[in-house]
Amino acid sequence: MKHRKIKNSELGRISAEEFKTQEKTPIIIILDNIRSLNNIGSVFRTADAFLIQKIYLCGITAQPPHKDIQKTALGATDSVDWEYRKDTVTLTRELQNEGTTIVSIEQAEDAVSLEDFNTEEGQTYAIIFGNEVKGVQQEVVSQSDVVLEIPQYGTKHSLNISVSCGVVVWDLFKKLRF
Repeated sequence: MKHRKIKNSELGRISAEEFKTQEKTPIIIILDNIRSLNNIGSVFRTADAFLIQKIYLCGITAQPPHKDIQKTALGATDSVDWEYRKDTVTLTRELQNEGTTIVSIEQAEDAVSLEDFNTEEGQTYAIIFGNEVKGVQQEVVSQSDVVLEIPQYGTKHSLNISVSCGVVVWDLFKKLRF
């Protein structure tokens, strides 16, 4: 069987303007003190791919426009809604007060394995990814409604934040949209 690669012009992708009018997946991504500009750009691309509601960039997390974010975002900073917030704790409290479920992606006591986590119809989830070295701030983890852990079976104890985002967003997308 021959498999011909599809050209970008054949994919029928929507424009950034059309993206803004699409029904969004009830997921918000919060980046808590992310250092790598390439990771930030990669998260924007993942958010675009799965129609994520919004990205919050918190603490030291850099903001568009920046050439190193753009290098990996490939224009997704124009389609995905985003906002900068200085303090992740204040933001997560606000979102909780609005009824959003706060989910830290972290290795913690009583964490739920991603494969065992079930979503609720009509619920919005704010998923928090933390600093590449220190992870999600303890105060944020402590106030989270749920802590999710990505199961890992090798010798390393963590995944790159952009990889973690892709894994978690795809899993939640499937559970929420199908």
